[in-house]
Amino acid sequence: MIKIGLDAMGGDFAPEQTVLGAYAAVEKFDDIEISLYGIESEIQKFMKEPHDRIKIVHCEQVIPMDVKDPAMAIRKFKDSSMVRACKDAKTGDIDAVVSAGATGALIAAGTLVVKRLKEVERPALAPVMPTIKENKYTILCDAGATSDAKPQYLYQNAKIASIYAREVMNIENPTVALLNIGTEDGKGTDLQKEAFALIAADPTINFVGNMEGKTMIAGEVDIIVADGYSGNIALKSVEGTSKSLLSLIKEELMSSTRGKIGALLLKPAFARIKKRMDASEVGGGILLGVSAPVIKAHGSSDSIALMNAIRQARETVSKDVVAKISQALKAE
Repeated sequence: MIKIGLDAMGGDFAPEQTVLGAYAAVEKFDDIEISLYGIESEIQKFMKEPHDRIKIVHCEQVIPMDVKDPAMAIRKFKDSSMVRACKDAKTGDIDAVVSAGATGALIAAGTLVVKRLKEVERPALAPVMPTIKENKYTILCDAGATSDAKPQYLYQNAKIASIYAREVMNIENPTVALLNIGTEDGKGTDLQKEAFALIAADPTINFVGNMEGKTMIAGEVDIIVADGYSGNIALKSVEGTSKSLLSLIKEELMSSTRGKIGALLLKPAFARIKKRMDASEVGGGILLGVSAPVIKAHGSSDSIALMNAIRQARETVSKDVVAKISQALKAE
């Protein structure tokens, strides 16, 4: 049985949606047990009938979503739902952690509490981005875990993301690109140039060269490698542009009677586009390089998105991804 710890208090719609997500997950998968970490009285409000594969682990504290100092929060909120779940993942009481809580706090908890693998220089946050190609997703690694990167970190990002793509996303020979300011060899700062050389020299990585930000969601590659600073800016730029474009289209369509009629006719197409561009369909971002799977679901996740994040954690555990990452890096 796979044991998954769910931060029941993390997210904009917690604990209602986290609890509902837990029930949806145990109904879908018969090989998981879920521990709901959080304030028991709050969790109980949304519990359905008792389930033998769902239990509550009472915690007195909750880390705020708008926490300013993640590392300090981990020390201050030691009895929080997020930290307690990460502690239990470290000791092996649970196999994986899922949280829709504050991203910075979860990265800090994953790194400082769950602890990084000794073979890994720095953990990397790897969200899965939708692309314009149907049923095609791209992993971005790193999207914010390590902003002050070194070439070796980016090389390891390519290595560990490739393992994850093969094992969990079932991509036999995932293609890897390096986020840069141009596609030509030799572009970028010393960081990108040196990382390029390291990645290109590894025959186990299917490296296709540099990629510009403008083609991030074109679906041309399976993995985009970046330092955490650039990756986070790029990810938020893509998300912001997508939301702004949809708002602009809606505004224009609603500005006239003809537009409103057109909007009605196009409603099914817009619904399909929204579904295709919804990253929650494939789960959350995984913190790669720590000693147990830590999944970061989007802060606005509903029960279905959280169920998908739990599925992602289940697959990562069942495929023994953490051990395979450790073994691959030991072999270097």
